[in-house]
Amino acid sequence: MKKLQFKVSINAPVSRVYDFMLGINSKSTYEQWTSLFNPTSTYEGSWDKGNKILFVGVDEKGEKGGMVSRIAENIPHRFVSIQHYGLLKADKEITEGPEVEKWANGFENYSFEESNARPDNPVGRGTTSLTVDLDTTEDFVDYMNQTYPKALNKLKELCEK
Repeated sequence: MKKLQFKVSINAPVSRVYDFMLGINSKSTYEQWTSLFNPTSTYEGSWDKGNKILFVGVDEKGEKGGMVSRIAENIPHRFVSIQHYGLLKADKEITEGPEVEKWANGFENYSFEESNARPDNPVGRGTTSLTVDLDTTEDFVDYMNQTYPKALNKLKELCEK
């Protein structure tokens, strides 16, 4: 596993960035920024600590696939840790075998930090520093290095509207 890190500074309060990134109030905000990974990207499940969550999309053959994961930690507006432990292929969860072993116990962590927040400002316009730390396999390093920054820029765009 290779460890990668991506950062973005967003001119919006941490509550808005957290909400939009995870699609808490509207799953569509999650689907918009993750569409850079797969145009049909979505999730099934909940962001509550300990819960299983599926990150899914439809491939070019029309089959549903993605990652089987669990929320290792969720401290609202501060930190979210996702542990990937399986793959979803054609609606089947695969949690063991050579394909899964490459990904097993890989983490994707989101750290949120707000600065310049002013309680007297009705819009609550702070700046949120978002850091993404993730484990990926060697064959996905280039893809992640190209795609993740674009996806985070899309999230920034959504949050700053």
